[in-house]
Amino acid sequence: MDNITETHSANILFNAIIEGVQRKKGEQIIDLDLTRLESAECDHFIICHGNSNTQVEAIARSVEETVGEITGENASHTDGYRNAQWILLDYTDIMVHIFQKEFRNHYDLESLWADANIKTFNADN
Repeated sequence: MDNITETHSANILFNAIIEGVQRKKGEQIIDLDLTRLESAECDHFIICHGNSNTQVEAIARSVEETVGEITGENASHTDGYRNAQWILLDYTDIMVHIFQKEFRNHYDLESLWADANIKTFNADN
């Protein structure tokens, strides 16, 4: 795959993830763009939160369904469905972190990766 095709595919995946979060009203959606950081394991962290374990799980399932519908891709790894306090969906270059608000505040990934470029999305962007 050439760079243009890879970039296009990455953009489609990124937009599908955001759409999946928005479908279930994920709150305070942000993208931490890690591409310029040498120590990063991936290119992007997409972070949001829900107000209950039910909503957190619904957001995660919506992301998986939306990405599957639009790109045909599946997460290479998922974790956290059991408690639904912090669900991680790993799409290799993009990791999706879906928290309950109190756990998002506690782990504060935004501060841990403060050197990243941050983009904020509205619930209906």
